[in-house]
Amino acid sequence: MSTENEGINEGTTPVPPAPSAPPVPVETPSAAPQPSVPDAGAPTTPLPQTPAAPADGAWPPPTAPAAATEWPPPTAPQAAPPAVPAYATAGAYAEPGTHAYGATDGGVPQAGAAFGSGSGSGGSGSGSGGVQPPVWGASYQQPAPKAGKGRGGLVAALLIAALVAGGLGGGIGYTLAKNDDSSGSTTVSSSTSGGAVKRDPGTVAGVAAKALPSTVTIEAESSNGEGGTGTGFVFDTQGHIVTNNHVVADAVDGGKVTATFPDGKKYNAEVVGHAQGYDVAVIKLKNAPSNLKPLTLGNSDEVAVGDSTIAIGAPFGLSNTVTTGIISAKNRPVASSDGSGSSSSYMSALQTDASINPGNSGGPLLDAQGNVIGINSAIQSTGSGGLGGAAQSGSIGLGFAIPINQAKYVAQQLIKTGEPVYAKIGASVSLDESTGGAKITDQGAGGSDAVEAGGPAAEAGLKPGDVITKLDDTVIDSGPTLIGEIWTHQPGDKVTITYERDGKTHTVDLTLGSRTGDN
Repeated sequence: MSTENEGINEGTTPVPPAPSAPPVPVETPSAAPQPSVPDAGAPTTPLPQTPAAPADGAWPPPTAPAAATEWPPPTAPQAAPPAVPAYATAGAYAEPGTHAYGATDGGVPQAGAAFGSGSGSGGSGSGSGGVQPPVWGASYQQPAPKAGKGRGGLVAALLIAALVAGGLGGGIGYTLAKNDDSSGSTTVSSSTSGGAVKRDPGTVAGVAAKALPSTVTIEAESSNGEGGTGTGFVFDTQGHIVTNNHVVADAVDGGKVTATFPDGKKYNAEVVGHAQGYDVAVIKLKNAPSNLKPLTLGNSDEVAVGDSTIAIGAPFGLSNTVTTGIISAKNRPVASSDGSGSSSSYMSALQTDASINPGNSGGPLLDAQGNVIGINSAIQSTGSGGLGGAAQSGSIGLGFAIPINQAKYVAQQLIKTGEPVYAKIGASVSLDESTGGAKITDQGAGGSDAVEAGGPAAEAGLKPGDVITKLDDTVIDSGPTLIGEIWTHQPGDKVTITYERDGKTHTVDLTLGSRTGDN
């Protein structure tokens, strides 16, 4: 597992499929039918004269015998209509042209393409030759009134009056619209600019605004010019900055370390202490400013899966980058490498899906209130190589942070003595992850005894070959898991060990010892 992170694979957003045909237009009802206006030279049918009242005052007046007048009057035979193409039949539409919405480059039709053939917008277009097909979106035309006797002329007069009234109303509406349009733009603007918006302290923007000024980008360089970039955060007002060990490891022996704040101010720094096993280090600013604001430390023991997280760092050198996610898991056993393969770190980590990459290491993992709950340290990677490695893959949503309760204890020890202090049980265990627990080896490192004489394990009766399966209520499935879990405790803590020997399960209590330094 790499102690650094890699770039994100970018996905593509699929373009939604375009409709196969234009939507069926719905006819908009009008207040009154609008007849077409006859041509100026067309003959008009005079209104019938009102018959005089009969002398005796009878009403209604007598009508002519039915045989005298035939109604409706016979009409002249009509010529056969010309042939109409199939697409011009009632209800048919012109063939739709290309159409899309949300269109992008790369051969996808562009937004705003018209429905219907020909050119134009909003579906208007023109056909060519023969009978014109109905155009989608064309207005409805009222058929001309038929000539006739009786009340036909009166109906025509009423329709003409309605048309005049409609024209008058349209003229008034146009005048009002024209006058209103002269007042200026119809767009709506915010009353305040983005910078003046008050953001709740619990929002991501609020947390970032408060935390960023106390986060630094660290550049570490060895005496031969090798090194890389990481992140750190202000730990106290004396100028101490907490980060990862692997961020500053190259500068420990005669190297150079600098820390740059978001406002661009850059300070030289020195390594106060580093703990390779914990992957924690502390540097101190030279000529530190007097207005440093340490980040508030939270309680990583109270973090719950699903809690919101905010990570700040300099992924691939992009300083002051803020990403968000959640706590995906707790107490995740992680054995990480610094990229050289010469040393490893062990932790019972907080797992988060906040995007972290090379350069995020050492940066704070915050909760929704802006409290530091962890130090971003490692990712699960599909590639190999860490900070400065030849192959660095990107974040795949599996990032790991050192719980702040552990990191705080380690940092305080480094500031106090310059050396880390580790809790221990006094036994060597196999680092093989397929043993179903942490198996005590037959021999320790460098030919030493596997169980330290007089140590906590020896006093508890543990022997080589025993397989430790639980520490308190935590299941132990391998040696690295046991080491990471022990290091969440402090020397002097009492723990309960469950182990197996000769097929039987035993439980014993022991008090953790201590070891100073990385050697």
